[in-house]
Amino acid sequence: MDPRTRDILRLWTQAQPAVSAFALALLRNASERDEAMQMTAVAIVDAFDSYDPARPFLPWALGIARREIATLRRRSSRVPILSDAAERAIAAALPELAEAERARLAHLADCLAKLEGRAREICDLRYRSDLKPGRIAELLGLRPNTVAKSLERIRDELRACVERASNAEMLA
Repeated sequence: MDPRTRDILRLWTQAQPAVSAFALALLRNASERDEAMQMTAVAIVDAFDSYDPARPFLPWALGIARREIATLRRRSSRVPILSDAAERAIAAALPELAEAERARLAHLADCLAKLEGRAREICDLRYRSDLKPGRIAELLGLRPNTVAKSLERIRDELRACVERASNAEMLA
C-alpha cells in the first residue's frame, strides 16, 4: 500500500465515527447517512492532496461532509433539518467531543483491564463473545437474573472508574 493511501485510511478511520454522527444529525435516517458517508469518503480521497497535514483532519473532513450532504440534498430536493448556523455549530463542536470520547474510551480500556475473576469473565462473555445473560448463566452455572445483576454492577463500576479517571485527568 502506498503512503498516501495509508495516510488517508488512517485519518479516515479515526474521523469516521464523528463524521458519521455529524451526517446522521443532519439527515433524516441511516440510509441517507450511509449515502452521505460514501460520497464523503470518495470526496476525501479525491481532495486529499489539498489537505494540510499541519492542521487537524477531522474539521477538514467535516467540511467535506457538509458539502457532500448539501449536494445530496440538492440532488434529491431534500430540505435541511437544521439551519446553516446550527450545522456549522455542530461541525465546530464535534472535534472537541470526539477527542473527549477518545479519552473516555482510553479510560474505559484501563478500567476494563482492572476487572478480575468472575466480573472479567462475565464481561468478556457478554461484550467480547456477544452472549446473552441467559447463555452466560448456562455456561457459568448461574441464574440468568444473577448474571443480569452482575452485569449491571460491572457497568456501574466501570462508569465510576471512567468518571474518576476523567476527573483526575481534568485536575492534572
